[in-house]
Amino acid sequence: MEIAKEKLQTSFDFVDGVDPKSCYMQKFRLYETLSRFYMIGRDKNRTFWRVLKIDRSEASELNVVEDPTLYTEIECCDILRRIHEGNKSTGGLKFVTTCYGIIGFVKFLEPFYMLLITKRRKIGTICGHTIYAITKSEMIPIPHPSVRTRLAYSKDENRYKRLLCSMDLTKDFFYSYSYNIMLSLQKNLSDHNYKGQLLYETLFVWNEFLTRGIRNNLQNTSWTVALVYGFFIQVKLSTAGREFDFILIARRSRHYAGTRYLKRGVNERGRVANDVETEQIVFADACDGSPMQISSVVQIRGSIPLFWSQEASPLNMKPDIILSPKDAQYEATRLHFENLVKRYGNPIIILNLIKTREKKPRETILRAEFANAVKVINQDLSRDERLRFLHWDLHRHSRRSKATNVLGQLGKVASFALNLTGIFYCPVTPNMRQEGLFPYSYSENNNVIDESVVEQESITMSLMNHSGDDEIKDSSVKPKLLQKGVLRTNCIDCLDRTNVAQYAYGLVALGRQLQALGFIESLRIDLDNPLAKEVMTAYESMGDKLAFQYGGSAAHNKIFSERRGQWKAAAQSQELIRTLQRYYNNTYLDGTKQKTINIFLGHFQPQLGKPALWELDSDQHYNLGSHGPNLTDRIDGSFIRRSQSDGNILGESEATIRNLHAPDCPHSSENPDKQSLLESTSDIIACGSSICDCRQVFGGMGKDQYCESDHICYEEHGDACDCSNFLDVDWLSSSGNSCEEELLERSVSISSDNIVNELMTEVPASESGPILKERRRSEGDLKKDGKYTDKFESWVTHGEILYV
Repeated sequence: MEIAKEKLQTSFDFVDGVDPKSCYMQKFRLYETLSRFYMIGRDKNRTFWRVLKIDRSEASELNVVEDPTLYTEIECCDILRRIHEGNKSTGGLKFVTTCYGIIGFVKFLEPFYMLLITKRRKIGTICGHTIYAITKSEMIPIPHPSVRTRLAYSKDENRYKRLLCSMDLTKDFFYSYSYNIMLSLQKNLSDHNYKGQLLYETLFVWNEFLTRGIRNNLQNTSWTVALVYGFFIQVKLSTAGREFDFILIARRSRHYAGTRYLKRGVNERGRVANDVETEQIVFADACDGSPMQISSVVQIRGSIPLFWSQEASPLNMKPDIILSPKDAQYEATRLHFENLVKRYGNPIIILNLIKTREKKPRETILRAEFANAVKVINQDLSRDERLRFLHWDLHRHSRRSKATNVLGQLGKVASFALNLTGIFYCPVTPNMRQEGLFPYSYSENNNVIDESVVEQESITMSLMNHSGDDEIKDSSVKPKLLQKGVLRTNCIDCLDRTNVAQYAYGLVALGRQLQALGFIESLRIDLDNPLAKEVMTAYESMGDKLAFQYGGSAAHNKIFSERRGQWKAAAQSQELIRTLQRYYNNTYLDGTKQKTINIFLGHFQPQLGKPALWELDSDQHYNLGSHGPNLTDRIDGSFIRRSQSDGNILGESEATIRNLHAPDCPHSSENPDKQSLLESTSDIIACGSSICDCRQVFGGMGKDQYCESDHICYEEHGDACDCSNFLDVDWLSSSGNSCEEELLERSVSISSDNIVNELMTEVPASESGPILKERRRSEGDLKKDGKYTDKFESWVTHGEILYV
């Protein structure tokens, strides 16, 4: 992308006593002449107006210039009148559309297109800051038709447009002008050092690539909005006659993003598939001059950070799990957890929900390898930094126990995790303003706030700088609390079982949040409490949305269905439909969906003379793009569907990807023998007592309509999600919850067939001999006689590997 840069001295003069740097433009009007687009932007209070000029005389270049002057409304109208008078000979100045921000600019083969939000709706408010969703968007070509060549109307150009238009921005994208919705509340109320353009470079801004050109040229983000993809819901709840706001946010990472079978495991940079941060915010409005109180807690989900894959097949509803031997030293896994520490601090608590026993080893392959990876990584860490790993077979427990018992057990795990990480709580002064967040300082150590401050002082927070007379003097206000560390939950898809566990964690966390706000005295919220049902509904909706995005259907959650008292036969019929829907999407539609994501995120950029995206096999374009040296070309053939994401992990350097392809790797052969597998599993067995038992950016139009009009529009349409459950008919389930035989058997790399003779039927790789006896002896190790066992407490305290 070439953008003509004009060095203009920006004038930030005050208009009517207001500093424009602390205001946000929220409404824009787009006009056009033969040679230029003019975008007029203003703030919400109509305090100042600014002008952006976009040249239309170049067929394949983007020239954007920002007028540095701040105008009044009268002055702006006068400018538009003079532009119209000066262009009368060529048609004058014409109004194009009203919009609410620029999504970005994109180029395929010739012209640039401008993506605009033309309709929005309010979906929530955080501390007075409004959160919006998109209800209509437009894609407008920049060059005037008179300067475009035939290439702008070619079949390939139109096909790329159709691909981009299959990304539905009216579903699950949200943004805010004044609140950094891509960051957690704790980071927003802290000096996180993310401001301006740095906010766009974080994990959760999906239009970072689309806005990169204009941001770099103007050196500001005044005209663009940062889109977050995932889930947002805000509801009013009450307890003991007092109302509070409950917000649930899911932020999907743009790194290594994609669909279920095309993005699995981890890549060389330590980024995992289906990486989602979930934040639960609770606050109560301030009254009688007392400070507003607000609390949040963050948890995450993500694919098992190993090199593994599954390939969708029309003949196999449950593909084999293929484990690659390429990273024997677990360098990518180590990178992943190092990044989590940089994002959240220590401790990192891993809740692994995959199966313990299978007739044919599938999930147990990953379970054994994941446990060994954690063991190897922990050997190089101090006790305080050690990863806490808990394996809890949710599938087995849900088949043996009622939903209430399963959620109760998960609640105990959540309680211990919260004892380690804590929650974020902070009183906020009532004189809130819309312009920004008052910073409080992080320490430089892993972006975690100094613990010595946490326990000693009460904090006065405001949403912008205010006078020193606003200090909180209410002795009833509790000192601030800060979350340090995070719970990371996974199953195979990180959709179905993971969502149940995240609900259990969220419910336990809600009790602590409400106690911090002074709403309840006890930490515990009973599962039969109306609040528990409301929270379950929110988490169920989130699970459905995330499952649609990654898996192609609503989530499978038998536990939620049972808690609601849904008729079992009806639930199974519903789940059968969802299973078939997921299978169809994964097999026939996900390839196109992955290409759309790659275009939107800039992972593939079309070039004349290069193969088109649809001429490549899945993600082969990573070897052809302009991203510099790429490690993907060294991946074996079975991993051709995997791709490496663009962008940077915090604090990451290329040097950290050093040992992934070491020639002396003991597992580097294309056909690994059985002994290599036995060596990896024996490491776990040898642990002895250390291991305890236990559609469309602008879619909705006809297929051929994209080429008939310059302006492509899309208005929101609703697709209601039903309640989510998982299927008991195991052999049909494609969610990783089955224990039946496969429909077809394949052998690629280290697959199920390679090791079926090495593992005892229905006995996982890490459980044989004394360890198996130990596990049978301690099935109830989580809790006995109303008390937590020493082994469970040892896991929490010292980070031992625990199986329950």
